[in-house]
Amino acid sequence: MSVSTEQALSQWHKVAADGSTPEGLATIIHKDAVFHSPVVHTPQNGQAIVIAYLSAAGQTLGNDSFRYEREVVGDGTVVLEFSTEMEGISVNGIDMITFDDGGMITDFKVMVRPLKAINKVWDMMGRQLERQAG
Repeated sequence: MSVSTEQALSQWHKVAADGSTPEGLATIIHKDAVFHSPVVHTPQNGQAIVIAYLSAAGQTLGNDSFRYEREVVGDGTVVLEFSTEMEGISVNGIDMITFDDGGMITDFKVMVRPLKAINKVWDMMGRQLERQAG
C-alpha cells in the first residue's frame, strides 16, 4: 500500500506532538533509516540510532517555544523550517525528511543556524543522549 507524502508527514507531526517518544518513533522510522545531525559529521545509520537522536531532539529542541514555520512538500520529501529557543538562544533550522512508499522515514537531515544555536544544540543534545544511554 502506497502512502502519500502528506499522509506520512501527518504521521510525523502526530508523533512529534506526542513528544517524539521512542515507541512512537519506532512506528514511523524505517529499519535502515539514516540521520544527518547538524553537529556530527558522519551519518548515523539504523532505526535504533535514529530513534535515539530524534527522541533526544524531542526532549531538547521540542520545548514549549518550538514551532514549524513553513513546510515544503515534494514527492516523498519534505522540508520543514522550525524555530525554538534553548536556554535563551534563538534557534532556526530545517528538518529534511524522506519517506518510502509505505510512509516510513528513510532519511532525516537537520540543519541549524546561527553558530550560537549550533553550539547550544550540540551541548544540550550531548547531555540528553548521555542521560538516555544510562
